[in-house]
Amino acid sequence: MKAARTILYIVAGILIIFAFLFILGAFSPSGSTSWLLVGLGGLAVAFVFIIIGARLGAKAAGTTQNISVNVDLPGNMKMDAIKCQSCGAPLAADDIKMVQGAPVVTCHSCGTTYQLTEEPKW
Repeated sequence: MKAARTILYIVAGILIIFAFLFILGAFSPSGSTSWLLVGLGGLAVAFVFIIIGARLGAKAAGTTQNISVNVDLPGNMKMDAIKCQSCGAPLAADDIKMVQGAPVVTCHSCGTTYQLTEEPKW
């Protein structure tokens, strides 16, 4: 998509240059009115290419990206059991979800939802 858009812009630029030269040539003493029509037609085609290139860029920008984060911990790590702050029920890994970049847990027993925070290590 990006290559097609770039090629369309380059071709449109070349067409604009030649169309401008045809329009200037139409007003020279040896010029003809048909050169003016060719120049205006070339400008129209060039602007159509620019519009198509812009739409190709808009389609490419509308695609979604999935981002996954993997944490690689050094050595053997033990995980403490996480319990609900309200009812004390054990929480599973399925209860934790990332919402706007923050880990949020929903207790399956009492329905309480809160953000997980890391306690200082000292």
